[in-house]
Amino acid sequence: MSVPIAKLSFWGVRGATPTVDPGTWRYGGNTPCLELIAPDGTQIILDCGTGLRMLGNRLAAANGDRVPETHIFVTHYHWDHIQGIPFFAPLYAEKNEFHFYSFRSKFLGRNSLKQVFETQMALPYFPVDMSAMNAKRRFQEVAGGDAFFVGENKVTTRTLNHPQGCLGFRIETPAGTVVYATDNEPGNKEMDKSLRELAAGADIFINDAQYTPEQLAGPKRGWGHSSWKEGVKIAREVNAKTLVLFHHDPDSTDRAVDAILRHGREEFDSVFAASEGMVITLGSPGGRVDAHMPGTRTALRREAQFPERLDVVLHGETGFGSGNDHGRTEGSLDQERSSGTRSAGRSNTLTSLASDLFDASPADFRPGRPAMGGPARDHFQWLVGPLGIDNARPTAVAWTGLSGAFREGVQPPRFLRNVDLRMRKTR
Repeated sequence: MSVPIAKLSFWGVRGATPTVDPGTWRYGGNTPCLELIAPDGTQIILDCGTGLRMLGNRLAAANGDRVPETHIFVTHYHWDHIQGIPFFAPLYAEKNEFHFYSFRSKFLGRNSLKQVFETQMALPYFPVDMSAMNAKRRFQEVAGGDAFFVGENKVTTRTLNHPQGCLGFRIETPAGTVVYATDNEPGNKEMDKSLRELAAGADIFINDAQYTPEQLAGPKRGWGHSSWKEGVKIAREVNAKTLVLFHHDPDSTDRAVDAILRHGREEFDSVFAASEGMVITLGSPGGRVDAHMPGTRTALRREAQFPERLDVVLHGETGFGSGNDHGRTEGSLDQERSSGTRSAGRSNTLTSLASDLFDASPADFRPGRPAMGGPARDHFQWLVGPLGIDNARPTAVAWTGLSGAFREGVQPPRFLRNVDLRMRKTR
């Protein structure tokens, strides 16, 4: 007897507005869009941010001008959750059929979702209007507290605390339960209770984590978003198995998201930071949650910043924070670095250069200490081994969380007078 399997794919994970800042490439800059394939084959899309465009291209490439009948749940009508609709290629093919679900807005009245889609493509905002979309489109209004079935999968909705309204969705499949609760802010007693009811016992609990606890308590209060700390608190209370931190702020760099993830993992066993291309599989043997992290995100960043081959030669004095360190890089990087005496909080050129190249802080380079979290922590490593310089005792150290594309051989600088580090790009 086959085990039911569900697959959850992340096509957009950023909140508020898309970003192409190089510092956000690893987690991705597209706004919210998720795809859930249930064990019975039902295809569900959660939100229609800019990530929807890439999903549409993939569906069109795989299925031609006819994609499977699809159900699309829209949490609310803010731009970052609807702006991918005009660029969703399958909507322009007449053989396709889509079912849309969202709530009736008190500001728009009946057929709110249809109005929103039509308005954002109306003149003078877009070259063509919705009449150019030939696919069959059906719109269904749902309200917080509703429950219905899509195929074999039970869908439950709850109203979340967000300006102008927002829905959270609980999808119960034979393989497990996914709860999608983006764009919610703690502080409303009734809606806080609804969120906990929605998330109770979920296998995957996707929660808004746009702000830090400090931002949420200060200048961002009232903007309708949550934090990693609140997500951990709820996950513990409702016995959720895995927490996914979602809706990253557009001003949060990869390093900032790494830090948020580290905090979350210090307080909850199973936490991921949503990343474009991440795929979570439900229904694996033993009931475990399998998450595949995308190597392509790091590859894109690497190809933009590094030559095909990069040799780095570093020579430094013993210990951290002393000596006249010199770093020389060869190849297209071709720069000279020279530094005088460094403070105790700063290591030698090895650390500073790696910090500049790989977007990691000096603290992340302490030998034996895992660096960063999320996709980087789980899937990318620098492998560090001894070169045997100066007949020093070999010391093997693993620096985790940087880039699987590089392998290096080096003695930790604190044990050597001279450090010779060579990094080569490999494929």
